[in-house]
Amino acid sequence: MVRGFPRRPWMHTAYDVAVAGVVACSASYYSEGYDQAIGGAMALTLVFRRRRPMAVLGVVSALALLQYVLAVVPDEAQAGAPTGYDIAVLVAMVSVVTHARARWQVHTAGAVVVAGVVLGFGGVGSLFTPRAASMDFVSFVAFLGICVAVWLTAVVLRTRRLYAAGLEEKAAAEERERRHLAQLAAAEERAEIARELHDVVAHSLAVMILQADAVGYVLKTDPDKAGTALQTIAATGRDALEDMHRIVRVLRAGRAPGDGEEEGPELGDGRRRASLAGLETLVERARTAGLLVTLTVHGDRDRLPTADQLTVFRVVQECLTNALRHAGPGAEVAVTLRCEEDVVHIEVSDDGGGRLGAPAPAGAEGVTSGGNGLVGMRERVEVSGGRFTAGPRLGAGWRVEADLPTKARAAT
Repeated sequence: MVRGFPRRPWMHTAYDVAVAGVVACSASYYSEGYDQAIGGAMALTLVFRRRRPMAVLGVVSALALLQYVLAVVPDEAQAGAPTGYDIAVLVAMVSVVTHARARWQVHTAGAVVVAGVVLGFGGVGSLFTPRAASMDFVSFVAFLGICVAVWLTAVVLRTRRLYAAGLEEKAAAEERERRHLAQLAAAEERAEIARELHDVVAHSLAVMILQADAVGYVLKTDPDKAGTALQTIAATGRDALEDMHRIVRVLRAGRAPGDGEEEGPELGDGRRRASLAGLETLVERARTAGLLVTLTVHGDRDRLPTADQLTVFRVVQECLTNALRHAGPGAEVAVTLRCEEDVVHIEVSDDGGGRLGAPAPAGAEGVTSGGNGLVGMRERVEVSGGRFTAGPRLGAGWRVEADLPTKARAAT
């Protein structure tokens, strides 16, 4: 059914009963008992025309043939004289055309009615005899034309019904697809938000905790170093708070944290946005926390789109966080960034603090610690169509490599 017109089976049943009543009333006008019996049987059969259209057509056609035979036997002049209740044959034919599933049934219904008309007029040969050359032939053509017109009308109604059903099914499929895409988009957005929150909270807290521990050791012996550590804690906390404000703002705007790559490194209200412009600051804070970090950049990193800069920044940030947590202060970390024409290669390796068999970062393959670090980095890179690998180095330490396909930012 077309959307907006609900199915009402009781209306269909009432309509079928009304049609059957018309056929039964037509049969009641005849004086012959067999006419009334055959008409009543046809009327009763038509009640089931929607459920079993071919069976109804067969029964009605057989009853019409019986009526023809009973009319011819006593008086041959009655041959070809249709009765009022013979309309049941046309109703059964229309039911087959509009409700049958197979196309061959549609053509069979038309052929049955045509055969009935030909038989009712005494056969094809009798139509061209001198006796029947005038009036019988005209009547035959008239009846045949009416039947063909009814059949064609039923075919048109069938085509429209199938077309409407197809539109309804297409609309339902599109609705299901929209719901599925919305669920996928929501899941992707939740994953993006989870990665962003993890990167902001995990890195900032790791740096702040290490600096706070250092303050406890040097507060009395080296006040200047303690003051520097406290300044680092405050700066890290402010940046983390700004990142949290940015995440909340984009959530209220209804988009993922990685959207809006044309905004640039600064947000609309002047707040900082994570980008490669802050890579040196990130490395310097890691050094302040106790890591011996060397940063090497090849190529023009400013040509990268903002979204790619954010991905690279978060990968490096997570690698430094893992080095702080698992290799500890004093570990040597080498960060290498190669910005080529269509790909950015990221490599971050540490020496594990010089300890063999240093624990693997949380979230690494084969580790059941339940962390999200490497999982988040892998998702970030793979969402951009890149390749990500992470694993222990030969000897001590850990290495992370990622290739991120990019396009140069259009010149403005």
